[in-house]
Amino acid sequence: MKGKTKKKEYIIAITFLAPALILLFCFIIYPVMDAAFLSLHSWKGMYGQPKKWVGLDNFIKALTSGKFWNAMLNCVWFMLGSFVVLMPIAFGLAMLITSKLKFTRIMKTAYFMPVMLGTTAVALMWTNILNPGWGALAQFLRFLGLDSLVTDWLSKPVLNVICVVLVNEWMFAGYNMLIFAAGLVSIPHSLYEAALIDGCGGWQRVRYITLPLMKNTFKIFSILAFTGSLKVFDIVWAMTRGGPGDVSSTPGIILYTEAFQYKLFGRSSAYSIILLVFGIVISLVVNRIFRQDEEMY
Repeated sequence: MKGKTKKKEYIIAITFLAPALILLFCFIIYPVMDAAFLSLHSWKGMYGQPKKWVGLDNFIKALTSGKFWNAMLNCVWFMLGSFVVLMPIAFGLAMLITSKLKFTRIMKTAYFMPVMLGTTAVALMWTNILNPGWGALAQFLRFLGLDSLVTDWLSKPVLNVICVVLVNEWMFAGYNMLIFAAGLVSIPHSLYEAALIDGCGGWQRVRYITLPLMKNTFKIFSILAFTGSLKVFDIVWAMTRGGPGDVSSTPGIILYTEAFQYKLFGRSSAYSIILLVFGIVISLVVNRIFRQDEEMY
C-alpha cells in the first residue's frame, strides 16, 4: 500500500514538474549545449553548410582579442555604476516608499516609470537630451552661459560610456528600488520599536537592524548587478552602437556583431560561453563572500 502511495506521489510530482523541466531544457539547457558545440566549430550560419571543427581556436582568438577586453573594461564601468550610483539611490528610494510619508504610491509609479518605458524608448529619449546641437542639456548649459561645457557626450571615449552607464542606472533605479523595498518590509517592525525604546536613533536603527537583516537582498542585488553588467546590450546599442569604433562596445555587442555582421557564429558562441563561465564564477564568489560573512555572526 505504501509503495502504491509513493508511486502515485512520484507521478503527481513529475506531472507538475514536467512542463517547467521541458521549458528549462528547451530554452536554457539545450541552447547552452548548442552554443558550447558551435563554439568548437567554424560556421557562417548558412543552412546546409557543414560546421568545420576548429577546437579551441575560437576561444583563443576571443581571449586574445583587444576589443573583447575593452568590452570587459566597459562592463567594469557598469559594475561600478551599479554599486556607486544605483545601489545607494535604489536603497534610499526604497527607504522612502516604505516609510509613512504621504504620496508613496505616486512615488512608486514615478520611480518605476523608466523601466515601464522600455530600453529603446529610454535610450532614444536620452540620445536626444544629450544631443550637442538641440538637446535639452546643451540648451540648458547655453542658457546658463556654460557653452564651454557643451560637447558631443556620446562620441567622446570614456565620456560616452559614463553617460550610457548613468542612463542605465537611472532606468533601473525603480526596479532595484522594489527589490530593496521587498527586503525592508520583511523586517519585523517590533525590532524597530524595541530599538526606539532603547534610545537608538534613525542611523543606528539602519546600521544595526536594517543593514544586517538585508544581507540576502544585497546578495541578490550584487549577483544581478554583476551578471547584468556582463550581458548589457540594448541600451548601449541604441545610444552609441558601441562606437566610435569599439570604444563603448560591450560583450553583448561583440556577440551580436560577430554573429550577424561578420557571420562568425562559432566565435560568437565562444564569447557567449566565456561570459557564461564568468557569470557563474562571479555568482559563486558573491555567494561565498556573503556565506563567510554570515558564518562570522
